[in-house]
Amino acid sequence: MAKIDALVQDFLAQKKIAVVGVSDKRETGCNAGYHRFKAAGYAVTAVNPRLTTFEGEPCYPDLKSIPDRPDAVFILANPKVTDQIVQQCVELGIKHVWMHCMMGTKPGAAKSMTSVSPEAVKLCRENGIAVIPGSCPNQFLKPDFGHSMMRVMFRTLGFMRV
Repeated sequence: MAKIDALVQDFLAQKKIAVVGVSDKRETGCNAGYHRFKAAGYAVTAVNPRLTTFEGEPCYPDLKSIPDRPDAVFILANPKVTDQIVQQCVELGIKHVWMHCMMGTKPGAAKSMTSVSPEAVKLCRENGIAVIPGSCPNQFLKPDFGHSMMRVMFRTLGFMRV
């Protein structure tokens, strides 16, 4: 089994997932991830500092504000936000982080389309946080045809190595 598969299985074994970067302005990949986690039976919490609710559910400005600490965090936001969120994960003892990147996990493959911060990845590893630096949960969690094809293509091109 590839290392990314083990990291994904470990992440998906968690029950409470915070999704950082949901939007009420337009449909986004983060919103799709939120819906996919929720449909799969996870307890999902939305995080966006400009929203108080997301689709009728509470939305929190940061991880520290969530009353029931999540087990894992999925981030689809600017890498600067990723840095802040990972620091909160360290402080809260959250041990599973997934940083979205449309183009797999190969560093620099999609600099303008990534939530991955090299500094945040390093901070995760220094603090015993299992980190997936790239890829998309929608490629693993009951993937639709498009996400299945992306997973195969990125794996074939070597973009899914951690």
